[in-house]
Amino acid sequence: MFFKFPNNKIVQSTREFYALGTVIQFKAYGKKADKVCDMAMDKINEIENNMSVFKGNSEVSTINKNAGIGQVKVSRGTYYVNKKAVEYGRMSKGAFDPTIRPVVGLWGIQTENPRIPNTDEINRNNRLVNYKDIILDEQNHTVMLRNKDQALDLGAIAKGFAADEVKNIFCKHKIKSALIDLGGNIFALGNKPNDTPWKIGIQDPFKKRGEFIGVICVTGRSIVTSGNYERYFMNNDKRFHHIMDPFTGNPSENGVISATIISDYSIDGDALSTCAFVMGIEAGLKLAESIEGVDALFITENKKIYTTCGIDNELEVTSKEFLRGPIKWK
Repeated sequence: MFFKFPNNKIVQSTREFYALGTVIQFKAYGKKADKVCDMAMDKINEIENNMSVFKGNSEVSTINKNAGIGQVKVSRGTYYVNKKAVEYGRMSKGAFDPTIRPVVGLWGIQTENPRIPNTDEINRNNRLVNYKDIILDEQNHTVMLRNKDQALDLGAIAKGFAADEVKNIFCKHKIKSALIDLGGNIFALGNKPNDTPWKIGIQDPFKKRGEFIGVICVTGRSIVTSGNYERYFMNNDKRFHHIMDPFTGNPSENGVISATIISDYSIDGDALSTCAFVMGIEAGLKLAESIEGVDALFITENKKIYTTCGIDNELEVTSKEFLRGPIKWK
């Protein structure tokens, strides 16, 4: 279906702005697209103000300041994201852990002064990491961290929630075709205006942004990638990236350099891409296959591609540098 109005023109609205630590882009089609994009921008800013660990007055920062002291009443969205984060902590047996902040802060990878902490520092801070210490009160909508010096970081799940909220705003206002891009968290709403599926490129981790290993066609689905190539620093020719392994307190190292999740909800894709990256190919594929409506794609440091069965035939690999790896766990 084409979205054409008087003068036979397809009505399109686009936005590009910085929030949630990344460049955000909306492309929406429909009569109300311009107004709805403004509403979506407001929602993104609201989520950042509530959930950013870098904003001193955010709800998450308030929870961190009250760690080991008392409960903090939070908004519906912040409570929901914490609840989902705990669910994925449990599902991944700790590979996903929203209390990773003490370790993330120690490395400072997303700051101007990243560093390699010593073993004692890592061990001391990593003892604070335990998603089971998040105390949720559903009736009162409160969140509390059990112990002093613990701290939340919802950076591995908040963008997914934000993408879903934007999608909900678009759907509520009858936008049937849109592309929501939150810096690697993509939701393709409906089909393109010409009624064909969206073609989403899978980033080549070894090349500059916008160069792909292949493409996958989707309609009404989320595509989220976690990779070691976006936020990192180099030391003695070794890359130290921002995806921390909660079991070691160090950047995850298991041969995986990119994990992509295709799902119906972006919040699931966001959390699962981190889970899968940390868990590795075998365990990550098993987890993805166990969840209905979820598929996964891994890229390894030796340039092999592994996928779940659901997208094995849907992915078009366009780069000759990459080979399909066997599904080892079968």
